[in-house]
Amino acid sequence: MAPGDQSARLIRERDRRRTRAMGVTLLVSACLVAGALGIVALKVNQVRLSYRLDQLRLVRSELEEGNRQLRVEHATLRALARIESKARGELGMLSPSRDQVRLAREYVPGWAPDGVGVGRGSASLQTAWEEQPAPPGPRVR
Repeated sequence: MAPGDQSARLIRERDRRRTRAMGVTLLVSACLVAGALGIVALKVNQVRLSYRLDQLRLVRSELEEGNRQLRVEHATLRALARIESKARGELGMLSPSRDQVRLAREYVPGWAPDGVGVGRGSASLQTAWEEQPAPPGPRVR
């Protein structure tokens, strides 16, 4: 190279506008890709939750059917006719005669059938179908 020949050597300068435009383009592209991936992730999650919801609905319907069957079985087992037939057939039980029946009485504090002993600390036995009288004292109208 000769001293007067400087045109053969070129210096390349960076164009700042072009660099800035490429950076902005890259940033906008990255935002668009991130947005698209976010939308895809939401759709995938929606599909996954939809399948899970279908599974739970199926389980719920199976449990409701089982519950219905158990209620029918419970009602069947509680039927008095069935219990009586089992008692007579399998256990050999018979209906009681009149002299074998005893009235059950319950303890009712503060009440005597003849009115005697009514008051503090008194109590009596009362059959289940007897009415309890009004407590002693003035009547309020």
